[in-house]
Order: sequence, then C-alpha cells, then structure tokens
Amino acid sequence: MTTHHPADQLLRRYEQGDEDIAADQLWAVESHLETCAPCRARLSPAPVAEAVWAELAPLLDRTPQMPRARPWLRLRGWISPAAGPWLAMILLVTAAAVALDRVGVVVGDRVSLVLLIAPVLPVLGVAASWGRALDPAYELAASTPRAGLPLVFRRTAAVLAVVVPGLAVSSLLTGVEFAQWLLPCLAFTVGTLALGAFVGVTRAAVVLIAAWAVVIVAPTVAFSRTATALGPAAAPFWVALLGVGLVVLAARRMAFTRLEVNR
Repeated sequence: MTTHHPADQLLRRYEQGDEDIAADQLWAVESHLETCAPCRARLSPAPVAEAVWAELAPLLDRTPQMPRARPWLRLRGWISPAAGPWLAMILLVTAAAVALDRVGVVVGDRVSLVLLIAPVLPVLGVAASWGRALDPAYELAASTPRAGLPLVFRRTAAVLAVVVPGLAVSSLLTGVEFAQWLLPCLAFTVGTLALGAFVGVTRAAVVLIAAWAVVIVAPTVAFSRTATALGPAAAPFWVALLGVGLVVLAARRMAFTRLEVNR
C-alpha cells in the first residue's frame, strides 16, 4: 500500500476476493474504502457482481419459488378484505327492497324502497373499506407506500363497481329512474370521503346516513310523498354537492395518509 491509497494490485486482489490477503491489509483496504470515494470508483463492479451471482445462483436453483399471482388475486389491491361481507349485505338489502317493491310494499304515492335506500348504500361499503372501526387491517393500509387518496379512490371504485350495477338492475325491475338515485348516490359517496378527511370515514358515514334518514326518509314516510330531493329538479343540487366534495378531497388529500383518518 502507498501512504494514502491502496495500490492497484492490492485493490484488484481485493476486488477479486483473494483469500490470501493478510488480515491487516484487508482491514486497512476496507476501512479506506469506507471514506474514500475515488478509490471506491476505482473498483470495477463487474467482477464483484459476477462473484456474488456465482455464489447465489446455486442457492436460487434450490430455493422454492413463489407461484405467480393469479389475475383475480390482483383485485385484492382494490378492495379491503373486511368490505366483502358488507358488500354482500348491501346486495342482499337491495334484493330485499326489490322483492318488497314487487309485492306492493311502497311508501306513500308509489315511492319505492329502492329509491329511499339507494343513495346511502355505497356509503356502507366505503366505510368498511376505509375505516378503523370496520377494517382490522387499517394500520397496514394507512402505512403502505400506496396509502393516500389513490388507494381511497381504488377502494371506493371497487365498492361502486359492485353496488351501482346491483342498483341498476333493481331500477329496471322496479321502474325507478336512474337519475333519481345515481346523482345522490355519487354525491353521498364523495361526501363521505370529504367529511371523512376531517372526522374519519366511519364517523362521516354514520353522520350522513343519519342525516339522510332524518331529512329524506322520515318526511317521505310521514307525509307519504316523494321528497323534493329525490325529484328531477334536485339534480343541480346533487351535482353541486358532488363538485364541492371533490374540491374538499383535493384540498385534504394528504389526510388519508395519516392513521387518525381511519376512524
């Protein structure tokens, strides 16, 4: 070795893994390389990589490999395992509402039960997909690199992909117009996430479902007539609420990266 840097010959021997290098020289070279970037740059990565690969290749051949994931298993990234039973329950509730409507159980002037429950049904699935109270894996979900608004949108889209087709079929069977429930449905779903960014998704779901029951369902049952909010004239109102919810979500998008939002 020279006074300051390892000689080229010694550095090449170290690079090639020469086991005959004296212990004190080996220690000196390694200590020097830790603090000397120019000498680290003198090392050629190819021999080192080849030596490492030569040792790993036989081990990899004997190591059992994980099977390739089936395409349908990739859907697990789109939906929480805890949401499965809730989505099944939502579809059963929808089917029950259709069955009651078909046998003549309606509210007032032919207000279908499907129309009364459709706007808030996705809220239950969203709460189960992103809520501490309903998802036992909330800490894992919120601490992953993919956590945040993109993951929230993924899980919300998965819920809507299950609930909306079910409601569409129920509309065809009961004669309820799509526009009567689709806009309120989307507005409530986005509103749950927007309010959830402040108080937690589960709490937001409870608040909005309670508000829907008090403001819409109770008067409809009490006065036996369709609420104005369920009529065609209310469409601009629901569009405005949907827009406000999206703006709030954009402003509070970082809230979903913190554990306290999963309440």
